[in-house]
Amino acid sequence: MRRHPGRTGFVAGLAVGAVVAILVAVALPVLLRDRAGPEPGTLVILSGTDDGYGGQRQALIDQWNALGDRPRAEIVPVTGGTDAERDEMLVRAQAGGGDVDIYNLDVPRMAEFVDAGYLRPLDEDRLTDLDGFLENPLNSCRRAGRLWALPFNTDAGLLYYRADLVPAAEPPSSWPGIVSWTEKALAGPPPKPPVGGGPAAPAPVAGYTGQFADYEGLTVNALEAIWAAGGDVVDRDGNVVIDSPEARDGLTRLAVGLGRGNPQIVLPDSTTFKEAEAAQAFRDGKVVFMRNWPVWYQRFAGGESGRPPVPFGVTRVPGRSVLGGQNLAVAAHSRHPRAAQELIEFLTSARSQQILFERGGFAATREVVYHDQQVRKVYPYADTLLDAVKQARLRPDTRYYAEFSRVFREGVRQALANGGQLPAGFSDRLSRALKGVR
Repeated sequence: MRRHPGRTGFVAGLAVGAVVAILVAVALPVLLRDRAGPEPGTLVILSGTDDGYGGQRQALIDQWNALGDRPRAEIVPVTGGTDAERDEMLVRAQAGGGDVDIYNLDVPRMAEFVDAGYLRPLDEDRLTDLDGFLENPLNSCRRAGRLWALPFNTDAGLLYYRADLVPAAEPPSSWPGIVSWTEKALAGPPPKPPVGGGPAAPAPVAGYTGQFADYEGLTVNALEAIWAAGGDVVDRDGNVVIDSPEARDGLTRLAVGLGRGNPQIVLPDSTTFKEAEAAQAFRDGKVVFMRNWPVWYQRFAGGESGRPPVPFGVTRVPGRSVLGGQNLAVAAHSRHPRAAQELIEFLTSARSQQILFERGGFAATREVVYHDQQVRKVYPYADTLLDAVKQARLRPDTRYYAEFSRVFREGVRQALANGGQLPAGFSDRLSRALKGVR
């Protein structure tokens, strides 16, 4: 058989050319993606009201807008509290998102928005720095093996205490400890005037306050009370396990504390309190202890009311806190997904996180911030907060969380009014709510 070297070389050349063409076809989208910059237009962040100190979220947006080479951004606030915020964001998402590019979602809302298809997963190939985030906040952004958001700020409950009544070296770490210190404080002599002059702080009328109004704060406070007693509500396998002696004990402690007693362990008005009302009761000296979020430390230290609050310190809540905070996620229908992701990276960068914590009181999502010397000067309790965030627990992971929380609160309110006794059949009702079964 006669061979045709020229033809063989031509065929080989075609083969090589085909391989090159395939490689180019595969690589070109990657190159284009890497070179593609942010889309033009205005970025809209739908967010709850900034409850930090000094409007630092807007200050960061102002910094972004001053860069000049990026699309402008604006925050559209939603008022009314966590439940109202979720409802408004859900309405906007169900209507196609409108002009929303980024949702600033409370941590327990992630599953609902991801499963409903209202979010766009982040392009992890374009992310430049994930290593510095704290594990708990970053894990709250993951679902079904994908990363859907980055943590804007985190949160963990803290126990605030009257430093003129409880020694800084001996803050309680358990509910029995809170009861013991309450008994001592209410039975002891009235508070002494501060060293250096000035009037003495008011004498307390009760030991403890938290957030027990019918909203998400009640869910958080009840979960923490149950966990502190060694109980649980939903186990790791997704089963409702609230019908246990430990869980009942956690609710009974609160119910008994709210009952008329001498001393009064829990301030009775707490059943109507959200964060601001609890903070005011503590500021006014009515209680020895308060469970609240870290943002109130800066507010107290800054003397926002025009006069210094009672002398105070902070420690971890008994047991483990609920993990709070908000995550920034790209809306599924955003017309500016690359720009939105760049803005999210900017707002969650180490420098932005330091500003939010140091100036605004928001707990940072990156560990390096807690070790900054200026931050530690402003917040001597930085190590306590860091430890609380690392030990915090997520609320039950379900797309039906809103209904779960509503049903849970119904049962808790009945328990608090009936000595800690949950209504009959409550475990089954809660299980159905967790799974979205009517």
